[in-house]
Amino acid sequence: MLRVTVLGSGSAGNAVLVRAGGAAVLLDAGLSARQLAVRLEACGVEPGSLNGILLTHEHSDHTQGLPVFCRKHRVPVYANAATAAVLREDASLAGIPWRIFQTGAECEVGALMFQSFSVPHDATDPVGFVLRQNGAALAYLTDLGFATKLVRERARGVHTVLIETNHDERLLQDDTRRPWSVKQRILSRHGHLSNSSAAEVVADLCAEGLRRAILCHLSRDCNRPELAEEAVRARTGSGIEVFAALQSELSPEYLVG
Repeated sequence: MLRVTVLGSGSAGNAVLVRAGGAAVLLDAGLSARQLAVRLEACGVEPGSLNGILLTHEHSDHTQGLPVFCRKHRVPVYANAATAAVLREDASLAGIPWRIFQTGAECEVGALMFQSFSVPHDATDPVGFVLRQNGAALAYLTDLGFATKLVRERARGVHTVLIETNHDERLLQDDTRRPWSVKQRILSRHGHLSNSSAAEVVADLCAEGLRRAILCHLSRDCNRPELAEEAVRARTGSGIEVFAALQSELSPEYLVG
């Protein structure tokens, strides 16, 4: 059975722990190296025991912990070639043990199988993931402007989805700190999912056996957990479990299967 814990998720950084069959991996490493270690240890995981870190893309809120964490713990980092090429330009990442995967291929990390797939976002070659182990499956959909047919197809039939609910559209429109150009980027087809857009995806997946939606990457300024949860529940009813992950604290550990 897969076990998943969100170490932290939001505008300032994202990282998710997935365990199964003696293997443990991180999905992204967007917290500081210290916070990654502290939160892993709170989950009973020694940082150096990780089987790998799987990267969705190169943006700092998904990678900022890598330089210090990987120098100290020598954990291999899995990324596609384009993402790795961008990150290798950073001298602080010299010496990282890279494991390059081809987008779309199935790969194995310990007892975990994962498949990556392209998502629309303003990064070099961003991906989402589906992870599987002994029939259990979860999808990780973060940082995407909209859910393409490919995204929906890859996520079909998973038991748990971790999905971006970045912003409430009204709060974003009313935000006085962001210029219109930034709002346009966020709302674009290579930006970020709103609560309502994510709710539509979750509702579609419910028809395929989805049991749980963990809402991620909430904007600190333009969203609130209760708004994200209400938007999803309004589309799905009480048939699935819905939880909004926070930036500052661990989520509960969820069993997937």
